[in-house]
Amino acid sequence: MSTPGIESYGVIGDLYTIALVGMNGSIDFLCLPDFDSPSVFAAILDPERGGRFTICPSLEDANRKQLYLPDTNVLLTRFLSSQGVAEITDFMPIEGSGQEHTLHRRVRVIRGKVEIHALCDPRFDYGRGEHRTRAREDGVVFEAREPKGLRLFLRSSIPLRVREGAAVAVFSLEAGEQVDFVLEHLTEEPREIADLDGLSTRRFGETVAYWREWIGRTPYHGRWSDMVHRSALTLKLLFSNRHGSMVAAPTFGLPEEIGGERNWDYRFTWIRDASFTLYGLLRLGFTEEAGRFMKWIMARCEELEEDGSLQIMYGLDGRHDLVEEELPHLRGYRDSRPVRIGNGAYRQLQLDIYGELMDAVYLYDKYGEPIHYGLWRNLVRLVEWVCRNWDREDEGIWEVRGGRHHFLYSRLMCWVAVDRALRLSRKRSLPAPFERWRDVRDEIHRQIHTEFWNDSLGAFVQTRGGEALDASCLLMPLVRFISPTDPRWLSTLEAIDRELVDDALVHRYKIGTAVPDGLEGREGTFNMCSFWYVECLARAGRLEDARLNLEKMHGYANHLGLYSEELGPAGEHLGNFPQAFTHLGLISAAHFLDRVLSKAGWRA
Repeated sequence: MSTPGIESYGVIGDLYTIALVGMNGSIDFLCLPDFDSPSVFAAILDPERGGRFTICPSLEDANRKQLYLPDTNVLLTRFLSSQGVAEITDFMPIEGSGQEHTLHRRVRVIRGKVEIHALCDPRFDYGRGEHRTRAREDGVVFEAREPKGLRLFLRSSIPLRVREGAAVAVFSLEAGEQVDFVLEHLTEEPREIADLDGLSTRRFGETVAYWREWIGRTPYHGRWSDMVHRSALTLKLLFSNRHGSMVAAPTFGLPEEIGGERNWDYRFTWIRDASFTLYGLLRLGFTEEAGRFMKWIMARCEELEEDGSLQIMYGLDGRHDLVEEELPHLRGYRDSRPVRIGNGAYRQLQLDIYGELMDAVYLYDKYGEPIHYGLWRNLVRLVEWVCRNWDREDEGIWEVRGGRHHFLYSRLMCWVAVDRALRLSRKRSLPAPFERWRDVRDEIHRQIHTEFWNDSLGAFVQTRGGEALDASCLLMPLVRFISPTDPRWLSTLEAIDRELVDDALVHRYKIGTAVPDGLEGREGTFNMCSFWYVECLARAGRLEDARLNLEKMHGYANHLGLYSEELGPAGEHLGNFPQAFTHLGLISAAHFLDRVLSKAGWRA
């Protein structure tokens, strides 16, 4: 059984977890009850062992299409054929408690008479666990042995049969007829429901209303508003309503190279994402989400190590231990092994995170609420640690596993950490060792300009005294380290144009010329870098180029406007999906470019 491309999926969710829904009507990924819980469906990683929930109209040569209902995360999958037309509506209601989760699937025939095949085949604990299946008059119960207490109940408005541990049904519908399936995550025995169709109709209306009310809060209605709003709706799906944190992506094991080993688990919260997340949310007017995420960040600042340092990433609930392990029983997406859960990078030293955290605090203090003294005391300890350690080697933003180096981006963000601390202390009249912090900030600035500048290339380079370019330096003008029209920066931007840009697509660095990352194989272009590039072009005054490149990047989105982490040689999506960082980059680039185009008198 072939695995659909990563780009062929849509996503639905309830702010606790998400499901990937293929254009073939199959839900091939779902973890319950939370993003970082073991999977119950993971056919995208192993069609035989992963588990799936499929509703498949038997229409030969059907043209398949997917779309979201406008301004919602309610997904329609349509099957169009001369024999008939059918559609599936998928959504997850937004439950307040997070104790129970429901997945609603309604299949409806629009034209003709269509035979439908349904299969619900969960595989618990990442496909490792056994379960018991028992039929009831009103549905089928799946009870996992591990994790204990995990129970799923599939209801349907038609009879279901049990076959080899799965629930199955084959039925025919004529034009105007429909059948509802409701998969529930339960903590107790299922209750009886007299009118399943009525329940699904009511929950459908409530879910549509929730999403339209939420996206209606944003004041952004500029250019590319459809893409910006879709990115915002996607980011909201990646937030944990339980903890206020956000996953970098809701999946694990999706490869950066087909058949390669660069397969990671992104179901955690990186400190690095903090400032980008706060910036994107605040720019779009979502202050409630920004405030909850800021509280999560503040809680991590209460957990500093004795020396004042932070981990680079945490569990959604703030847990520190993210032990990485392999799942050898799963074949991996298109035979890309190993499939990993957990993430060993949490033990790495990545100096840039301190800049991103301090920038997030600075932005929230400026556009949200003033920070309190207790947080400031912890931030002083953190900045003091940066002042003592900024000149160390580390694994850097790309989390290399081939040894530590002196990275430009790490230096840059250490500069940001100290700079934002100085700005905060002055703005709020907070006590701080101004002179020492200023001296450190200025020394980092001097070192970047003298030891990370390559005269022969006419560019800032990846490592101290190195010769390789790195797309992470695109953030230099975005964090206001350097003017976007400084001659050195414009020369660097031209070098990136020559060496790292392919059409509108940007490689993070060239494997073979950059520092070894300790892994085999190749990788695609990085979507977030492409959006950083667009914003740099706009800030440098190259508005025509910026607009063209942004439009091209929109053409690389999937059919629903979603992005994974990377793009392959044929524009195929690679890496975990959808990726928060990419959608944050899109929002920032579109927001800034729209503003400068309007200021320059361009027509919308």
